[in-house]
Amino acid sequence: MGSNERPTVEDVMSSPLETISPDATVMEATQAMRENEFNALVVAPHTPRAIISSTDVLDAVADGRDISELKVSDVMTTDVETASPDLYMEEVAAMMTAYGIKHLPVVDDDYVGMISSTDVTAHLS
Repeated sequence: MGSNERPTVEDVMSSPLETISPDATVMEATQAMRENEFNALVVAPHTPRAIISSTDVLDAVADGRDISELKVSDVMTTDVETASPDLYMEEVAAMMTAYGIKHLPVVDDDYVGMISSTDVTAHLS
C-alpha cells in the first residue's frame, strides 16, 4: 500500500480466519477466542452465515446459562452482514455504525478474514 492509497479491508483484516463448529460448546468458543485474542469467531460450516461474539457469550452467561453445555448454535448470531475485501475503511465504519455491529466477516467467494471496529478505529485515527 503506497503512502497516498487509502487502506482497504484486505489491508487490515485478521487473517487467516479462525472458525468454530456450530456443534462446539460455547466454552470451547470462549477458549478459542482467548487463545487467539479475538472477540468473535465465524461459525462454519453454517448457512446462513453466522458468528459467535463475546457479546453473545456475555448474554448467555448473564441469562444464567451453562456455557459448558450450551452449543455455539444456541447463541450465535445468524444472517450476519459481511464486507468485501476491497471496501475502504470509511465504508466499513459506516456499515458497522448503520447495523450497530462490531465484527464483520470478510467474504470474497468464501470467508477470507474478519474485521472489527477496533481494526477500523485504529486505521482511521
